[in-house]
Amino acid sequence: MSAQTLPSFTVSDYASFALAGAIGCGVTHGAMTPIDVIKTRIQLEPTVYNTGMVGSFKKIVGTEGAGALLTGLGPTVLGYSMQGAFKFGGYELFKKTFIDLLGFETAANYKNSVYIGSAAIAEFFADIALCPLEATRIRLVSQPSFANGLIGGFSRIFREEGLGSFYNGFTPILFKQIPYNIAKFLTFERAAEAIYGAIPTPKEKLSDAATTGINLLSGVIAGCAAAIVSQPADTLLSKVNKTKKAEGQSTVGLLVQLAKQLGFKGSFAGLPTRLIMVGTLTSLQFTIYGSLKKTLGCPPAIELGAGGH
Repeated sequence: MSAQTLPSFTVSDYASFALAGAIGCGVTHGAMTPIDVIKTRIQLEPTVYNTGMVGSFKKIVGTEGAGALLTGLGPTVLGYSMQGAFKFGGYELFKKTFIDLLGFETAANYKNSVYIGSAAIAEFFADIALCPLEATRIRLVSQPSFANGLIGGFSRIFREEGLGSFYNGFTPILFKQIPYNIAKFLTFERAAEAIYGAIPTPKEKLSDAATTGINLLSGVIAGCAAAIVSQPADTLLSKVNKTKKAEGQSTVGLLVQLAKQLGFKGSFAGLPTRLIMVGTLTSLQFTIYGSLKKTLGCPPAIELGAGGH
């Protein structure tokens, strides 16, 4: 693709990108709710849930019933649908903006920087939308008797703790999600590029099944990289949304206190479970996103080619 043949995206195109991203993220995160419940419990109470994923699954079902595995489903689906719209739609918007500002040749030479910048900015706005619902989800999972569902949990936090409490976890969610999103999109772009480059058949001649398979494989690689990079902040986020600040204590002070309590090993609690969860949902997100873009008639993604920094 040359600078002369770059597609011109319309508002409708970006709306379609956002819709495809919302569906992809909402569906996959919603489907992963049981695994996310187990992961969050392991992070918050490692001494109670110290028997791994399968053992923790049995303990939760045995003591609370199978329904406990769907705790937080409402805020998960709504929150990650909103985040997915900003994440994928924003990535396409900022990637195109950088290419237009830099020119195609320069952007291609520094494509890693383009991918990183686009993912980081898109995720910042996505996290503003996600944070209140993620705070509600974690509270419902960590305190099952706190409220009955999304509306009850959201309204109780707002009533008792105020609007600002929804953003107690904003700093750790940025530290979690921005590196996560950078690793996710950068690794996906480069993994897909490497796979397509290793296949003798030109990309445009591949079947839909082959393209889907490449999206799945690239997504698994991207998801595992993203999970490892963001795991410490994910653990801290779970802790900060369960812990009330002491009188006069700042959010930063609380974060430092919790980080010291966790230590290096504790910050990676629940990583095996999260690798399974994130690897699976990331691969499915990119697959659903790619399929929906075709269904919605979106223009093809801008490819910056091999090489670059």
